[in-house]
Amino acid sequence: MIRARGLSRTFETRRGREKSTVVAVAGVDLDVDSGEIVGFLGPNGAGKTTTLKMLTTLLRPTSGTAVVAGHDVAENPVGVRQAIGYVSQSGSVSGEARAGDEIVDHALLYGIDRARAVARGRELLDQLDLPGMWSRQAKTMSGGQRRRLDIAMGLVHDPRLIFLDEPTTGLDPQARANLWTHIAGLRSGLGSTVFLTTHYLDEADALCDRIFVIDHGEIVASDTPENLKRAVRGDQVELTVARAEDGPPAAQQIGSLAGAVEVSAAELVVSARLPNAGSALPGLLKSLDAAGIELVAVDVRRPTLDDVFLTLTGRFLRDDEAA
Repeated sequence: MIRARGLSRTFETRRGREKSTVVAVAGVDLDVDSGEIVGFLGPNGAGKTTTLKMLTTLLRPTSGTAVVAGHDVAENPVGVRQAIGYVSQSGSVSGEARAGDEIVDHALLYGIDRARAVARGRELLDQLDLPGMWSRQAKTMSGGQRRRLDIAMGLVHDPRLIFLDEPTTGLDPQARANLWTHIAGLRSGLGSTVFLTTHYLDEADALCDRIFVIDHGEIVASDTPENLKRAVRGDQVELTVARAEDGPPAAQQIGSLAGAVEVSAAELVVSARLPNAGSALPGLLKSLDAAGIELVAVDVRRPTLDDVFLTLTGRFLRDDEAA
């Protein structure tokens, strides 16, 4: 459904009389199969938005190739646009317009006749849990309802592939969870392929079959969420000891275990990463007890996509976003 090879984009900037070249995307390779939901993750300035714009023909590549839904983005941009749906982060719904009018007007742009547009629009509103909204003005809808209306507009021409750019940004947790259900339904109910950009790592984990991580204009990882998490070096184990003097010997014991890394002791808390912590803990606890080291608490945390992102880029996605 998407095949990109060496996709790159540079920009010329000028400061006074001096010109310089900024590399926004540096040779991206990616493949997306029909029926997949893929996530595209990256910090601000990593090249995520530029790549998305090239794939959706909003920006011409400087070099490289991309075939999207069977059409070359450089040679046949009109064919790409006819075959895809695109829901921007900011949305395209006018607050004064009525939902049905927005959907029909969008369909007419694709050459769909009015009768078919109305029928398809009403069907989509039902599928996206927006019954009775046909005559409602968008400004009277909740944030989650407006985002679902955006998606309905992106689907009205029955695209095989839909791009969702930060679809849940600004929504409350309940609205986000509700929209997740509908995004998953695009594949299970409509057979769509979904290319999803997001800043929410839990969203990518919950929805995506595969994840691409982009940093400094290059894809630095591509795999399933589970495989990416397995690549992080072990489970995070935290031991809270009863006495501060027990911290160093507890750290020494956990550090002696096979595969233990990132061992540290800070006041009463000793932490480390252990491969297969569940199988290693019983023996460790027996050894600590035999050494007279009293524990107040034991906490084990499986790797998350936050850990993956930190491992790959050296920073947390949230930290970058807030900067």
